[in-house]
Amino acid sequence: MPAIQSLAEVKQALRNGAYTSLGGYPLYFIAADAEALSFEAVRERFREVCADMLDMSHMSQWRIVGIEINYEDADLVCAHTGKRIPSAYGEDE
Repeated sequence: MPAIQSLAEVKQALRNGAYTSLGGYPLYFIAADAEALSFEAVRERFREVCADMLDMSHMSQWRIVGIEINYEDADLVCAHTGKRIPSAYGEDE
């Protein structure tokens, strides 16, 4: 997935939803500190995300730098909420 470089791209990703349009793969955000963030966390802390995305001189835990598909990591959790982020193929049957 491409890197996220602007607040507009974060907003578009939130509008598109937590799953890919083709295949329905689960997505998560990557923060500047390399932590995984769920869509729920980014929506909940959107004010902080906006502040960090607009202030390019300041990098904190709310600066979004990417969005990825969670293909197989069944143990991936959101750094903010502590909730599990769904995976496409790593679920226990």
